Amino acid sequence: MKHKFLLVATLFSMLFISCADTNKKEAEVAQVAEQQQDFEYLAEQFADLKIIRYQIPGFQELSLNEQKLVYYLTQAGLEGRDIMWAQNYRHNLVIRAALENIYTVYQGDKTTEDWKNFEVYLKRVWFSNGIHHHYSNDKFKPDFSQEYFQTLLTETGTVLKGEALEVIFNDKDSKKVNLSKDADIVLESAINFYGPDVTTADVEKFYGAIKVDQKEPIEIGLNRKLVKENGKLVEQVYKSGGLYGEAIDRIIYWLEKAKGVAENENQAKALGLLIEYYQTGSLDTWDDYAIAWVNSTEGNIDWINGFIEVYNDPKGYKGSYESIIQIKDFDMSKKMAVLSDQAQWFEDNSPLMPEHKKKEVKGVSYKTVIVAGEAGDASPKTPIGVNLPNSPWIRAAHGSKSVSLGNLIESYGKVGGSGRLKEFANDEEEIRLEEAYGELADKLHTALHEVVGHASGQINPGVGTPKETLKSYKSTIEEGRADLFGLYYLMDPKLKELGLVDNTEEAGMAAYDGYIRNGLVTQLIRLDLGNDVEEAHMRNRQWVSAWVFEKGRADNVIEKITRDGKTYFNITDYGKLRSLFGELLRETQRITSEGDYEAAMALVENYGVKVDQTLHAEILERNKQFTSAPYGGFLNPMIVPTMDDAGEISGFTIEQPASFEEQMLYYGKTYSHLK
Repeated sequence: MKHKFLLVATLFSMLFISCADTNKKEAEVAQVAEQQQDFEYLAEQFADLKIIRYQIPGFQELSLNEQKLVYYLTQAGLEGRDIMWAQNYRHNLVIRAALENIYTVYQGDKTTEDWKNFEVYLKRVWFSNGIHHHYSNDKFKPDFSQEYFQTLLTETGTVLKGEALEVIFNDKDSKKVNLSKDADIVLESAINFYGPDVTTADVEKFYGAIKVDQKEPIEIGLNRKLVKENGKLVEQVYKSGGLYGEAIDRIIYWLEKAKGVAENENQAKALGLLIEYYQTGSLDTWDDYAIAWVNSTEGNIDWINGFIEVYNDPKGYKGSYESIIQIKDFDMSKKMAVLSDQAQWFEDNSPLMPEHKKKEVKGVSYKTVIVAGEAGDASPKTPIGVNLPNSPWIRAAHGSKSVSLGNLIESYGKVGGSGRLKEFANDEEEIRLEEAYGELADKLHTALHEVVGHASGQINPGVGTPKETLKSYKSTIEEGRADLFGLYYLMDPKLKELGLVDNTEEAGMAAYDGYIRNGLVTQLIRLDLGNDVEEAHMRNRQWVSAWVFEKGRADNVIEKITRDGKTYFNITDYGKLRSLFGELLRETQRITSEGDYEAAMALVENYGVKVDQTLHAEILERNKQFTSAPYGGFLNPMIVPTMDDAGEISGFTIEQPASFEEQMLYYGKTYSHLK
């Protein structure tokens, strides 16, 4: 009823728009449509990275106030950009400043291999928001000497010295996040959530001593850096007047303006609480905000902003700064909302133990959205689906929001190719299924993962939160659990009944083929030979795939084939594979519900970490023929206000940056508030 009222009101108001204004609007829409047809998605490629452009369809159809809301929220997100750099590593900001100064000032020979290698190094640093690889967490070293770099510093009058200079070339702080079971995962991680002398034991003792409400626990440590001062552990709070306060004050400035053009009272309330949270750093206010935000479901605009995902913290307490601004895609959201409506059915019919099922799955809203801007942990690399809030008790009591980032997924697809599929798929039938159903299968899996996967299951009474019980394995177990929930249902006739797919069997087969192919083979192109799997999502894809491969050996559910010196994996029985996915889902939920750390460690370490080096070498060799980089990230379109004679915003244009370096240098000049 709400949407119908808005449509009628819009049509009624249009009767009073002059013909000139109408013609102007139609001309703008026509111009946007023409630009979309000629759009160049791939901006550039270097190292193992490709830079992709995306569009913001529907922006010109928003009202002026809605456009202002998008603009203000986008600006708020960008103002916190430096926070992510600082969180990733303590020297990142001074290193970036030095690199950017060299890039803009240097007048020497720019045709040499050394200079070209310098440019690539700078772009890699820009992409990863620091000197550690965004996915592997390894520090990447430059392909130029320290002597050459010193020459650049001298010739440009750039100052960089001490540890910040040496760390670019030495082996210190080699891992941003070290999850090795044999490491002191806090002390040996370069991530800047803890002081450089803080140990894992320090963290466990400090946070273990904090008493919280067991029914409604705050996310302790989420927006605080833990350091030692005079030998005593203390927290530095991210807030106005506190740590990162200069950037946070700028975030608040734009959030205040956004609140002034909120679409409704619920949005305004949520934005007000987010502002209060940034002002005070109170985690009780963060919970109040999360509840208000998850209940703010009306309107065309939504946002993600705050210290949110804890994947970068080896102990799972600290949130990385992130911002994603969203415009609702009404058509796709309507099609996929059926999953939200059926969330209880999926829970009730899942293979989970009865005591681990939720009796009432609350408020799982799902939307396909159009991204209008990203910052922090979401940019340049980005998720393609998000489910928030992360607090288990808020999700249980108030529900959650799941979004699929539709225009980014589309842009990814525009720069992909079929070469790797034909190289690594076992046969023509596997290729046919992927080409016919792969894109739909990926969308369905993402939706099931986010909407029903993360929302499913419950923790046993008296058991702590997963970050307390499963510790460093929390993130990969949770992502694997959500993946398995989606995989189990991808071959369920319910999806056809809901009108989401016309052929459940073939779409499910394509999904299973793609998951096993990625988990056991193609994701290995993202690793250097000899490395273990470190990133949480890569680990979960491997341990899920390797576990079902091993458990299905007796029935040859997945066969390993060697043909012409090449290795392939072929699923012979999709029904049995689905049963294995269900069995592993049941066990993974048990681990989560009971807080079984030993079982989590065994699952991840035995199946998700080590790589078959012979197979890895083969995959890397086969991949050399392809020029498309394995990782992709995005340039943000620039939302540029136009002003009237009174200095007020009268409209906006969308401009695409000419290059990656243009955008990065502009961001560095415009949004640098931290030193």
